Amino acid sequence: MIYLQDISKYLTVTALTKYLKYLIDNDEHLQNVYLRGEISNFKLHSRGHLYFSLKDENSKINAIMFAGHASKLKFKIEDGMKVLVKGKVSVYEPSGNYQIYVTDMIEDGIGNLYVAFEQLKKQLTKEGLFDQKHKKPIPKIPNRIGIITAPTGAAIKDILSTIKRRYPICETILFPSLVQGPEAHLNLIKQLQKAEEYDLDVLIIGRGGGSIEDLWPFNEELLARTIFDFSIPIISAVGHEVDYTICDFVADVRAATPTGAAEIAVPNLVDLLNLIENYKIRLNKSMLNQIDNYQIWLNKLRNSYVLKNPMAIYQVKEQMLDHLIENLITNMKNLMERKKNKYNQIASSYVLKKPQIIYEQKQNNLNKLIEKLEVLNPMSTLKRGYAIIKKNNKAIFNIKLFKPNDEIDIILNEGLLKVNILRVEGKTNDKGRKI
Repeated sequence: MIYLQDISKYLTVTALTKYLKYLIDNDEHLQNVYLRGEISNFKLHSRGHLYFSLKDENSKINAIMFAGHASKLKFKIEDGMKVLVKGKVSVYEPSGNYQIYVTDMIEDGIGNLYVAFEQLKKQLTKEGLFDQKHKKPIPKIPNRIGIITAPTGAAIKDILSTIKRRYPICETILFPSLVQGPEAHLNLIKQLQKAEEYDLDVLIIGRGGGSIEDLWPFNEELLARTIFDFSIPIISAVGHEVDYTICDFVADVRAATPTGAAEIAVPNLVDLLNLIENYKIRLNKSMLNQIDNYQIWLNKLRNSYVLKNPMAIYQVKEQMLDHLIENLITNMKNLMERKKNKYNQIASSYVLKKPQIIYEQKQNNLNKLIEKLEVLNPMSTLKRGYAIIKKNNKAIFNIKLFKPNDEIDIILNEGLLKVNILRVEGKTNDKGRKI
């Protein structure tokens, strides 16, 4: 029996739900929850949100992944898929149910492989193995194509049928290899090394589609480095169009499918025949144009003045030669006449006719010069009783430059006197003192 005074002790459902939500939202252990389970009751909302349940053998929990996080998924979600999720646990108040709000999701079993793939991709990108500058061009007209894949299966059939349909004259060599399993990448490397011994124009390596585990041999680092060092252009065709492997990134060209790889490797024979036919038409047209141009040029030569009147050209040249010869003879005569006149002038010159008179005139002039030199010669003056006085080897002409006790040289006609001055007498200075 409920008494009126006890009603205050009772909570509403909303109050209890809010309280439980408060407790859960403030529990740090429930803010980053990692769960593993199987998807069931999956529903894709028109707004892009994902609704589903996550269950194991004994329990299940409702889950929601909003469109912002769901758009980043790399795979399609289906019921029965085993996944690994990360999110936070909270309470949905209208129903009072607790659920997990998922922010990240990966397929169970491939999470580690995906992480390893991204790490290796980042490492090889940093080393430059994927750089476009290392890519080798695919030849347009190959003669021999190598194929590394499983000897049975859809991939080899698609490649061979496409090559046969498009370019049947091309030779193909199959290097059969494992394409799945832990030892497959070593077998692929062995076949690559073997293919190096053949004179190949291009090599196709690949397989059909599969899970990431099936395609993993094409993500091995050792295979990637072998492909990078390979001397022949490589086309990678691993899986379907949505599948990407390390092999695709390091190869020279990536094809979406094995059929696409064959289409890249060989041209279409029909297109080549059409191209050759177009070349023939263009070549014939070009040759006809050349013939027409040469015909026009030939006609011009035939109608030219030189060929029609060759003697006229000869006669003009002959007349020019006559003028040149006449000018040459005239110039030679003029030159000889000038030389003859010059000779006659020299021969009749006064010098050649009376050389003795010229000699005597030059001798008289020389004697006069000698007489002048004798007059100006200071030694001749000394003969007449004069002397030269030097002090410090310098001729002195002013008595003011002498002082008592000076040593002087007196040069006479027949010798030299060295004299010490006792006193100096001569003209007085401006103040009336004797110097």
